[in-house]
Amino acid sequence: MSTKPKNETLILFLALLITGVLIALGLGFFRNQIPGLSGNSGTGGTGGSGGSSIEQVSDRLSTGDRILVSDDVTPDKQAGIDAIKAGNFGEAVTRLEASLRSRPNDPEALIYLNNARIGTNRSYEIAVSVPIGSDINGAKEMLRGVAQAQNAVNQAGGIGNVPLKVLIANDDDSADTVKEVAAALVADPDVLGVVGHFASDTTIAASEVYTQGKLVSISPVSTSVKLSGLSPYTFRTVPSDYVAARALANYMQTTLNEQRSAVFFNSQSGYSQSLKSEFVTALSLGGAQVTNEYDLSQGGFSPAQSVNEAIAQQATVLALFPNSGLLDRALQVAEVNGNRLKLLGGDDVYSPKTLEVGGASAVDMIVAVPWHVLAHQGTPFVNESRQLWGGDVNWRTAMTYDAAAALIAALGRNPTRDGVEQALRSPDFSAQGASETVRFLPSGDRNQGVQLVTVKTGNRSGFGYDFVPIP
Repeated sequence: MSTKPKNETLILFLALLITGVLIALGLGFFRNQIPGLSGNSGTGGTGGSGGSSIEQVSDRLSTGDRILVSDDVTPDKQAGIDAIKAGNFGEAVTRLEASLRSRPNDPEALIYLNNARIGTNRSYEIAVSVPIGSDINGAKEMLRGVAQAQNAVNQAGGIGNVPLKVLIANDDDSADTVKEVAAALVADPDVLGVVGHFASDTTIAASEVYTQGKLVSISPVSTSVKLSGLSPYTFRTVPSDYVAARALANYMQTTLNEQRSAVFFNSQSGYSQSLKSEFVTALSLGGAQVTNEYDLSQGGFSPAQSVNEAIAQQATVLALFPNSGLLDRALQVAEVNGNRLKLLGGDDVYSPKTLEVGGASAVDMIVAVPWHVLAHQGTPFVNESRQLWGGDVNWRTAMTYDAAAALIAALGRNPTRDGVEQALRSPDFSAQGASETVRFLPSGDRNQGVQLVTVKTGNRSGFGYDFVPIP
């Protein structure tokens, strides 16, 4: 019996096997050449939509080799960046100083200028992560706080004669992106602490990454009660929603002498939900009540219908607790209300938009914020900020300054990651902030109250209305 058919079958099988292996290898190579197809996408491993490659994450980080705030570009600033990339730090200093003379309120330029002055000399480095891609005004407010703190400590000789370098990160205030940025900061051994992040949800998302990497982060603006005790490496310089909600509830009951409130919030925002829940609890403990809760994020939300329903339920106060993304809807509620019911607001209502768009309908609204410039006239921080930026700063800048000041003080004790964490948790730790001393509770919270402000007619903002402190 002939064996030829068996040999041919064996040869055919081997040929098909080799072909299959070659195809598989080719597909694997092809997959790795296309960003987003490789399973190894991004330093954070978030599994978000598409993910970010290592190159994309590095594009979000800069100590002066790239511009991240695109609307503050001047020819001198661009020339300064080019000089930093070329290692010509003397030229970079000259160009960035010229840029700041023409545009003095550019915090990114001031940070890069101080970095250029350091050049390749020894320094201690911190990072500040801000939402440049999603909230440019909020990002600049935070950057001004860090820039002012860096400028002050370096002009005073540094931290034990060692200057402070600052790395800027753009996290877009996105939970997926923030994890990748946090992972990149953890992987950089030069970064000894982080100022950030913006929204409570993104700060919570980053916290797990920082905890695993044993890197301290201090948020200047995240207020959700969920951050309290979240991690030994998570701190904040802004009071929590627990404090703000109780201040608003107390003012409503004792000063306004009102007992019934409708609440407007965003169920998709951790911050908004936190403030709403704390306010409801505070009113209940005081014997008052919430008559209605309205979700601003619902597709069929109607400001007019909601306000009319609240009035029908005998509410006498409307509490507006949107996050910044839904501030427009909250202002529509204020407009429809037409000053019929009294208004309360959370710190995200503290925005130029409330004065410009809300206008007359926002008059007499009571808003809880951590700090207000008019309550601290004549202090060194306020005087220096006006000199640097050519105008007043708001609470986000002050609280970010405090976060940077806390890291600077901790570095002065022990300039290592472990040393910073231990210093911040020490019972005798303190740092001089914008107007008050910075100390942290075991929960990572700051032991500080809030400032209530109200909307009045005025000329400071340029919109005909101003936020002014309540004595």
